[in-house]
Amino acid sequence: ALEADLNPVEDALAIEDAESPYVNYLVARPDNADSEAVQALKEVLLSDEVRTFIEDEYDGAVVPAF
Repeated sequence: ALEADLNPVEDALAIEDAESPYVNYLVARPDNADSEAVQALKEVLLSDEVRTFIEDEYDGAVVPAF
């Protein structure tokens, strides 16, 4: 849709919100869930900068779920 210059906010038949069951999850094995790398990734993914990027870059086509 984005490549076709469609605006998902204006052209979509339906829009999923942050409560959608179709979300991405950050998962890790039990043995590395508390690792520095996984915790750093979690912090970045939940940052205001990533939220702003998603909102600006995808113009409503992708909804940050946090």
